[in-house]
Parts: sequence; structure tokens; C-alpha cells
Amino acid sequence: MNIAFLLTPKNEVIYEYLDVTMRQVMERMDHHGYTAIPLIDRSGKYVGTLTEGDLLRKLKSTPDLNFKNTGTIKINEIPRRKKHKSVSINADVESIINLATTQNFVPVIDDNGIFIGIIKRSDIINYCYNIIRKEKSIV
Repeated sequence: MNIAFLLTPKNEVIYEYLDVTMRQVMERMDHHGYTAIPLIDRSGKYVGTLTEGDLLRKLKSTPDLNFKNTGTIKINEIPRRKKHKSVSINADVESIINLATTQNFVPVIDDNGIFIGIIKRSDIINYCYNIIRKEKSIV
């Protein structure tokens, strides 16, 4: 079974482009209450995930950087500690379960690497829970 039924499509996902500023992303993440956000390039390809930790490490490692001047730092200048893996829309559910143990969401791409949405960890957990509940009711 493929994963399309778990997909939150791109038009319902908060994502960001690499050429926006650190301040823009921080404000957007804060507004939505997110701890991580997918990053795409201007051609629509998924290029990684930016986390709060990445932002904090950049603040910590850059002398004289404060919230007021984060508008001078582009997102592509911020090192990302972890490479969040994406999956193809043709992947099966089993292939995303392991990724979801270490990622809040799993980015989904099409055959050309274009970002088409995410699968949230909570949706994967609910999917697995419903299978377990259904199996228990059969027994």
C-alpha cells in the first residue's frame, strides 16, 4: 500500500525557500508553533529541513548575531546538523515508519524530486494505532 492516503499536500504545508532570511523563518515557525520546516529551492525541489536547533546553533556560533540582525542571514547560510530524508510518493508505509522515529515529519517528493507534501509523525502513529485496534477487535 502506498503512502498517498497519509499525505498532507504541499498547499497545506508551511515550507520555506532557501533564499529567505533567518528572521523570516524564525517568525514563521514561531507563528505556526513548528520546531522544523521543510526547505525547497525555487524550482520546487526538496533540499532539506531546518530545525529550531539549527537556528539556535547559528545564533550561538555567530558573534554579534541577535534577533534584530537575523534579517541579514539567508537560510542557505545556516548549517543543518541532520539530513532529514525524504521518500517518493510511491513508497510504502513500512518505509516511512523508521524515518518517523527520528523526524517530526517525512517529506514526500515526486519522481523528479519535487516537494509535494509531508507525512506527519502523528498521522503515522494514528495509522498504526488503528491497525492494532482493528486487529484486537478481530481476536
